[in-house]
Amino acid sequence: MIQRCFFALACLAMTVSLGAMLHAESPSAPTENLPDLGQPDPVQQLADKIDRHIADGWQANNVSPSEPASDAEYIRRVYLDIAGRIPPASVVREFLNDDSSDKRRVLVDKLLDSPGYARHWTNVWRDALVPEAKGNFQSQFAMPSFNGWVREKLLNDTPYDEIVQELLTANLGQRGGNASVVISSNQGPSPNAFYQLKENKPENLAAATTRLFLGVRVECAQCHDHPFAKWKQEEFWSTAAFFSANQPAENFFQAAREVFTGESRIQIPDTETYVSAKFLDGSEPESKSSDEARKALAEWVTADANPYFAQALTNRMWGHFFGTGIVDPIDDFDEANPASHPDLLADLAQGFIEQEYDLKFVIRAITASKTYQLSSKQTHDSQEDPRLFAKAAVRGLSGEQLWDSLVASTGISEAQASPGIVIGGRGGGRADFVQKFEDAAENPTERRTSIVQALALMNGEATASATSLEQSETLLAIIESPFFNNKQRLEALYLASLSRKPTADEEQKMLAYVESGGPAGDWKAALSDVYWALLNSSEFISNH
Repeated sequence: MIQRCFFALACLAMTVSLGAMLHAESPSAPTENLPDLGQPDPVQQLADKIDRHIADGWQANNVSPSEPASDAEYIRRVYLDIAGRIPPASVVREFLNDDSSDKRRVLVDKLLDSPGYARHWTNVWRDALVPEAKGNFQSQFAMPSFNGWVREKLLNDTPYDEIVQELLTANLGQRGGNASVVISSNQGPSPNAFYQLKENKPENLAAATTRLFLGVRVECAQCHDHPFAKWKQEEFWSTAAFFSANQPAENFFQAAREVFTGESRIQIPDTETYVSAKFLDGSEPESKSSDEARKALAEWVTADANPYFAQALTNRMWGHFFGTGIVDPIDDFDEANPASHPDLLADLAQGFIEQEYDLKFVIRAITASKTYQLSSKQTHDSQEDPRLFAKAAVRGLSGEQLWDSLVASTGISEAQASPGIVIGGRGGGRADFVQKFEDAAENPTERRTSIVQALALMNGEATASATSLEQSETLLAIIESPFFNNKQRLEALYLASLSRKPTADEEQKMLAYVESGGPAGDWKAALSDVYWALLNSSEFISNH
């Protein structure tokens, strides 16, 4: 292991450091590999609008954008964004050899139809909807049911407005039920964990609903009128009143609030004021019945005329694919935090509405744009501002992306890499690994690797198994292939780990190391060392 550490430091300094990767020469994607802007389909029409709005921003700010991403850079990025893992080496090789002009659009369609899309976006939506689940042991018993519900909606291509309506009108039983009982029950796919993990408290549910589905932080007015934004304390509690009938019985007599039977009303804490359910635009539901409150809220939130709903979703999706929202942070729509490209956001929202809230449509349009297909290599100082989107943002992988990419690259089984006990449908080893790579940074471009995380990669069971001559399927297949020489074996390892071929300089240095046999005088062990170094490189743990 000590020899490997020295070897890794030397190799990383020479070849695959992130800084060198960003500024080194890389092949540009030929023009014919980009989507044909003359396509009349709605996806390309919206992609064209994206590019026009972004180009207008470049012109206004004297920005020179980066070059188009190479095919290798694009396939790795889009696989991580849609499927949550790096592409298999065989898929990369096939994609690089494909001369079709529409191959990027075809690739996206295949990914959206793959199980990886539903699996990854289940994780994405879980983290957004129930962030309380992270680090909460008890919540793991509720998550299989919630994850199953989200996955079911994604697999069925359920329109986003219907997903939100179903969530906001979920059947919770009498007065919301007892959260501790429901969490431990074995139920089928259900969104109820959204309520349970927020303790069925109206104020928690109101804050989550407005942030997630409207992109506004009304909770800042929970204790007093917001000092900077337009939201008032009464508006926050009028939103909370829609959930007042769902408080668990043990909280019913708390002094902070009082629920009046049959009507959605709530008491503002520490005051004598009671407010009725009211929408954020100041209008009131036709019925004040507590039984109809959440249904009325769901209809108002998801209405085409709602100025926030479609924009909040498309901004959230933009933030996912670019690392920075058009409104950033993505859930802070406010006059004091204006959109970088308001007309672009309006066009994205309108296209989303016209396509009947099709989530895949937004993904197709964003990934078809030339803006998304820019390289992450900085070629001009004017590309520094991330809100001008003049180059692709380098984003660190989440714990789940990193784990799934390790498994995809190496061919090791989940059992080999995670010998832990399964709790709540998740492997103990996998769960431990993912937890180590959790990052509190709200923006994925700000993720940083800690010492603990670096050690988990260098010395962890997963990486050890991944580069073992006895356990790694990928490494064994490459070594034992009778048709490969060492140069071809090296290329195969790069494709399997970094989704690209080695540069000429990398090939020369790494090949010399392999053929010398390294410290052990064994070319097979040396090849294993190279693989270990690649998996521990800064390039592997980013989307580049």
